[in-house]
Amino acid sequence: MPLARLNGINISYQVEGQGEPLVMIMGFTAGRSGWMPQIPFFKRYYRVITFDNRGVGKSDKPPGPYSTRMMADHTAKLMDLLGIEKAYIMGLSMGGMIAQELAINYPLRVMKLVLASTYARQDETSGDTLEQAKFLQLTPEKKVGAMVGLAFNKPFYRFIFGLLARVQTRFTGASGRLGIAGQSEACRTHDTLERLSSITTPTLVIVGTGDRIIKPVSSGVIAGKIPDAKLVKVEGGSHYFSFEMRKVFNREVLNFLRSDAPGTNRPDTRSTVA
Repeated sequence: MPLARLNGINISYQVEGQGEPLVMIMGFTAGRSGWMPQIPFFKRYYRVITFDNRGVGKSDKPPGPYSTRMMADHTAKLMDLLGIEKAYIMGLSMGGMIAQELAINYPLRVMKLVLASTYARQDETSGDTLEQAKFLQLTPEKKVGAMVGLAFNKPFYRFIFGLLARVQTRFTGASGRLGIAGQSEACRTHDTLERLSSITTPTLVIVGTGDRIIKPVSSGVIAGKIPDAKLVKVEGGSHYFSFEMRKVFNREVLNFLRSDAPGTNRPDTRSTVA
């Protein structure tokens, strides 16, 4: 994959498909491969841009501090490099936090915004579940494996991807551990709650009701702050329901992206998908 030199570090990225640009931002410790269930689907309709965030995959893994604003700046710079003035932006988990910062600080660059399985702030209402919080004190190697297990609700996926994560992190080396620590700090310090009301871009907030990493209510908090945001709750969906329930996830996102704005984003638009 090509490398982009952005703000002094190398970011690995990939461009696939044709049409209007869709930038997809993956979450904590996951590289662009986390979008495997989405890339083949969406590249039939859009020019899909995916990348490894700072700290993971084939991108550089410098020591911290990291922040979601910093990674939003990387995303905007990558769009500049690719000659993209405006794009559809979709972020999952930490990627959703980065997408929030992008929409707040670069509002003219975002055509529509999709925020999946994410939060605006860690507080008594939103943020990490109790299950997730107890793993944050573990070493990077154990933390990632445990969290991957929580990201899926189906036992098969929990076992396979948890095992793969433990094996991968065991061989990441010092730079990989720095990257994990930096991204963890970026999530912990993320706070856009009082700025979300400045987002005027048509926004879809989508969450699985069975998310065991981030409290599902966190998405309701976000949707309540962004004017006219549409909230979709996927019944029983895990944190990574974009993988486990890919057909539902892809359909909901595609319907939103292809719909006329602002017609789909009325304040009373709240739906539950089985």
